[in-house]
Amino acid sequence: MNRRDFLKAGALALASAPAAVVADAAGKVPEFARGAVELPPTISDFEYVSNPALKGKFASFFIDDAIWFLRDLARQRPKSLFDNAFLKPLKECHDKYGLKLQINLFYRTDFYYGMDEFSLAEVPDAYKAEWQANKDWLKLGFHSLQEFPDYPWLNANYADIVKLFNRIKGEIVRFAGEGVFTCALVPHWCPMSEEGCRAMKDLGIKIMECTVGPRYRYDGVRSRLPYGHAMRIEQNRKPETAFYWRDSRNAEISASACSYNHISEAQAAATGLSLKSVLDKRTGMRFKHLFCDAPCLNLVDVPTLKSDTAKVLGRDHLCFSDHEQYFFPDYLAYQPDYAEKIRVMSQMMQDNGYRFIFIEELV
Repeated sequence: MNRRDFLKAGALALASAPAAVVADAAGKVPEFARGAVELPPTISDFEYVSNPALKGKFASFFIDDAIWFLRDLARQRPKSLFDNAFLKPLKECHDKYGLKLQINLFYRTDFYYGMDEFSLAEVPDAYKAEWQANKDWLKLGFHSLQEFPDYPWLNANYADIVKLFNRIKGEIVRFAGEGVFTCALVPHWCPMSEEGCRAMKDLGIKIMECTVGPRYRYDGVRSRLPYGHAMRIEQNRKPETAFYWRDSRNAEISASACSYNHISEAQAAATGLSLKSVLDKRTGMRFKHLFCDAPCLNLVDVPTLKSDTAKVLGRDHLCFSDHEQYFFPDYLAYQPDYAEKIRVMSQMMQDNGYRFIFIEELV
């Protein structure tokens, strides 16, 4: 029995009370789940909503963790935005296959990679006219201050969100102009506190990525989560912060933290590969699980990308994702086929009758 099935079985077996996870038929309990207590869903007052103007099959694409391509742009000063090595294949896929995407930005580079510091404040406004001319297919979005720590928004305070959001958006508007910033949000590592969700709604975000599945009370047993993530739960802990199991190609983070932007499996099934999202009446935010069955490109090779995408063709909405750092040769996990995978994905969407839309167009 895998971990997700184990947690489901435990919850069903003790449905009459808060369900402590118990041993499976073989008497074995995964260490991360031992004694875990299931919690009710965070989003309980909701409705399913969609954009009535959308008719047909649509695809979306976003790239997370981005800052290095802007550092190259600022230091190399190419004649055009699309002479930049990272942006060039994206423009080619737009021109040939109709690709649209949003790139989600860090405010600054991280010390993890050394003291070659760079921030959005250093991006020149010399390319503003080009950003404006291409905002019909290329947008920029909020992600985080920097790459580390993990789970930066897990227990976020309202004021902290507002401060950094305005800093990032302000720089994007300065160097790229109005209309380039997207109102769809993929938070770094995804989980965000209720205060954070409320702040984002007040700041103009209309739809947000979320996590999915049964959620379990964190009880101070730090071995439940990898990489010291349990301490991320403990620091400034909010009452909605918990943990869950996710079906990930990266098995090391299958046991993960979650916060307010978390929907049930039933809510995910009703919205996942459709044009619908979950409207939370408590915060006014729409939630949609974007890391769904469409591949995250940096987790697959080209053959797997093709086979995994083929399995979900025909669904109303497919959302693909990627992460910037895998494009760069000096990154520890560099992928030389980075651009090729974007091309393959874009062509598959065109060949199968999909039209690219921004995530915000779901609203």
